[in-house]
Amino acid sequence: MLRNCGFVVLSDSMNNVRDVLGRWGKKVGEATRKAEDLAGNTWQHLKTAPSLTDAALGRIAQGTKVLAEGGYEKIFRQTFDTVPEEQLKNSYACYLSTSAGPVMGILYVSTAKLAFCSDNPLSYKADDKTEWSYYKVVIPLHQLKAVNSSSSRANPAEKYIQVISIDNHEFWYMGFLNYEGAVKSLEEALQTRISQSV
Repeated sequence: MLRNCGFVVLSDSMNNVRDVLGRWGKKVGEATRKAEDLAGNTWQHLKTAPSLTDAALGRIAQGTKVLAEGGYEKIFRQTFDTVPEEQLKNSYACYLSTSAGPVMGILYVSTAKLAFCSDNPLSYKADDKTEWSYYKVVIPLHQLKAVNSSSSRANPAEKYIQVISIDNHEFWYMGFLNYEGAVKSLEEALQTRISQSV
């Protein structure tokens, strides 16, 4: 009889150990997947630029700017017109696809708008002079029509987010360092707009 009780205790202990190891294995697997996603996203981000070196230096410069100027919230408010009750929800390093090629910058998602600003000013011709300006896109949430995530069929690691305004302007963002987070945040912004218009 005592042996039988010992077997039950040992069996329960083994089940507990197996459960703990199973949960630990799942957490390790999840952490590994997240690390692989981050590494893949970082590689795609750097690869999207015309030069890997320029992209890496651009990210370092952006990080330095964020530290020097007091964070993304402060940069967002200095760069775009905001109202006092507007709150920055997230910001994402990415590229905006343009006819001149991908433009590296930050996509901001606030309680009132989606806003993109290039990391550096871009040159353009005005009369016979060369002018410089930051490339900006602002879509108020009430003008947001759709958010579509996709990836390249030829290379699934190349992921995109298409943002469409109610006047059917399309904006393609790519090379996200945090693609899954950006998709979730943009879809939440769209759902907020839909629920407010009902």
